[in-house]
Amino acid sequence: MARKNNKLRGLVILLILLIIVAGVLIFLKMYNKSNTNETTPQDNPLVALIEKEEPKKEINIYKGEDRPIAIMIDNVGNARPQSGLNDAYMVYEIIVEGQQTRLMALFKGANLSKVGPIRSSRHYFLDYALENNAIYVHYGWSPKAKSDISSLKVNNINGITESSSSFWRVKDKSAPHNVVTSTKKIMEIAKRKGYTTTSNKESVLKYTADELNLENGSEATSIKIPYSKTYYVTYKYDSESKKYTRYYNKTVQKDWQTKETVQTKNIIITFAKNSPLNDGSGKDRQNLSNIGTLDGYYITNGKAIKIKCKKTSRSAQTIYKDLEGNEIEVNDGNTFVQIVPLNAKITIQ
Repeated sequence: MARKNNKLRGLVILLILLIIVAGVLIFLKMYNKSNTNETTPQDNPLVALIEKEEPKKEINIYKGEDRPIAIMIDNVGNARPQSGLNDAYMVYEIIVEGQQTRLMALFKGANLSKVGPIRSSRHYFLDYALENNAIYVHYGWSPKAKSDISSLKVNNINGITESSSSFWRVKDKSAPHNVVTSTKKIMEIAKRKGYTTTSNKESVLKYTADELNLENGSEATSIKIPYSKTYYVTYKYDSESKKYTRYYNKTVQKDWQTKETVQTKNIIITFAKNSPLNDGSGKDRQNLSNIGTLDGYYITNGKAIKIKCKKTSRSAQTIYKDLEGNEIEVNDGNTFVQIVPLNAKITIQ
């Protein structure tokens, strides 16, 4: 008799549990339906219990609170190959005297034992260091750059004034194309000088974590950018890595230390007038007219679109817009910014 009563009691308890579960499910369904137009799964704690949120995609190329550092990189024949370009989130290339170019590589939170070879400052590179809120690193300066660094109060590190343990010459390149440093040494000097080493300033570029394809863009798997009669840059698209391999003239560019091929996810081309600068040196140093709205291209994933590049002052961040006036989004990845003469005959195909 006792066994029969226990069995009956178990059935009653099971029935009660089933009724409770059914009631909860009905309540959740009715509650969710009544709030469809008012709440989201994140606002509804009951729905959140049964609906798992997808993890939010984050930007990888520009993150953290480390303040960027901008390092002037030599780019004449004897200076190549360079070290560190693949680790920069942005690299600016601009023409200098002698129909050559110089590079400025920007790093954020990088830990590199060898960056270089490092060369002297030119004043218009300061504009792009300032808009990135970067500590500006160079080895010497032109008269105009020296004056502007002072008047603009640029947080800078001049390697010539530092010890040979912070900026040193290597033996496998000849002077003056053989000065290198490390990011650790740069940050040590910055702290000693009292510079802020953290930054919460937003990036110049508007990155997107979702893969961006320029559906209405033109074909851009091979790009040739001439800076002079003797020097040009070529990019060739690799559909597997979805990156562009960089060449100088006909030579593929590789890293000095790692031997890896230099590649980039994004290419921005900006047309800007350059002209001789009369600084009293007689060295044909250049000036750059980069304030205002300039024409250009944005290139990524094998496609190119025309853009406008707007910079309102030397320290203002450049805003890159499509021809409809919308600020463009840029793929999460490194970017080479090619600032070229107005008459440069760019080939994109």
